[in-house]
Amino acid sequence: MVDTMALLPAFTRASRSRGKSTGAAAPVPVVLPADDEVLLDAPCDPLGAALVGAAAGDHAPVVALLAATRHTGAWDDRDRYVRRLAAFARSRPEWLDTWRSRDPHDPDGLLLDAQRAVDRAWDSPARAELLRDVSPLITAAARADNRDPVPWRLALDHARGARTGHTYVEELWEAAVRRAPHHHGCHVAALRYLASSWHGSHRECFDFADLAAQDAPEDSLTRTLPLRAAFGYLTDPCGPEVPRERLEAAADRAVALSARLPAGRPRAAEPRNLLVYVLVRLERWRDALEQLRLTGPYATSFPWDRDADDPLGRFLEVRQLVSATVASGAPAPGSGARPADAGRPGSEQGGRLRFGDH
Repeated sequence: MVDTMALLPAFTRASRSRGKSTGAAAPVPVVLPADDEVLLDAPCDPLGAALVGAAAGDHAPVVALLAATRHTGAWDDRDRYVRRLAAFARSRPEWLDTWRSRDPHDPDGLLLDAQRAVDRAWDSPARAELLRDVSPLITAAARADNRDPVPWRLALDHARGARTGHTYVEELWEAAVRRAPHHHGCHVAALRYLASSWHGSHRECFDFADLAAQDAPEDSLTRTLPLRAAFGYLTDPCGPEVPRERLEAAADRAVALSARLPAGRPRAAEPRNLLVYVLVRLERWRDALEQLRLTGPYATSFPWDRDADDPLGRFLEVRQLVSATVASGAPAPGSGARPADAGRPGSEQGGRLRFGDH
C-alpha cells in the first residue's frame, strides 16, 4: 500500500485564498471500522440474495427482485440492481442466458441483457461501432415496459459512447424525464453526456446539475448531482474556472442529503464516498471525517478507481489521511478550486447542448 502522505499532492494542490471554515471547535473523537472490516462494493441485502442465487445458477431471485422494482416504481433501486447484476452476468452468464432463453420477452431480462451488451461494447477499442449494433436491444427493453426510465438511462449512456448527435440526445432526455422527472441515473447519464460532448463545459454542467437538484425531492439522490459536477471539475484540467462557492454549495447540498440517509448502509455508500473525495479536495477534513463515520465499513470503487488501480486501498489511505489530519488539528480549508498543475483553462465554446426542464 502506498504511504498515506503520498496522497497529499493529489488532494491538496490548491491556490491559497481562504475558503469556508467548519469552525475551530475541538473535534469529537470518531472511531472508524478497522481496515480489515471495510468492504468494497458490498451489495444491500435484497441484491445480495439475488447475486447468491445467480451464482448458484438460479435466476428466480433476480426475476423476483427486478419485477418488484418495476411493479412498485422503485426506479433508482432498479437502476442500481441492473448495473450490478449485468456486471456479474459478464463473468457468470449462465443464469441470465437461461432466463433469456426461457422468457425472451420478459422486460427485466431484456433490460439486463441490454445493459450487459452495452458494458461489453464499452470496453472494446471499437466501442462506437459495437454500440450501434446494441441499439435494437435497448429499444426492445424500452418497449417492454413503457413506464420504466432505466432503458432510457441506458440509451443516454449508449448515445455518449456512440457519439450520437445532440438533437437525438435531447429527444432521449425528454422521453426519460417524462417517465421519471427526478430519476438519478438518467440525470447522471445526461450530465456525463454533456461533460464528454463539450469537454471542459463545467459551468454548463453545474447549471444543469443545480437546476436538477433544486427541483428534486429532499430525499432524492438527484440532489447530489452538483457533487458529480464538482467531481468532474476537480478531476478535469480543461475549461474555465468555477468559483469555489459553487463547489462548496455542491458539497453542502450533498452533506444535507447524507444527514437524511441511514448511517452505515450500502445503499448510501457511493454518494458518501464521492462526498468524501470532494470534501478532501476542498480540505474540509472534519466534514470528510463525519462522512466516513456515516459510511461505516462500505467503500465503493467509484470514485477511488478514478486514479488508483486499487480502489479499496486508496479509500483506506484517504481515510487514514483524514483521521490523522483531524487528530493533528485540521487546518482551515483553502480555496482548492483546481489542482495547481491542471493546465491552462480551455477556451469557451458556443452552441453547447443545454438540457432544460426537469
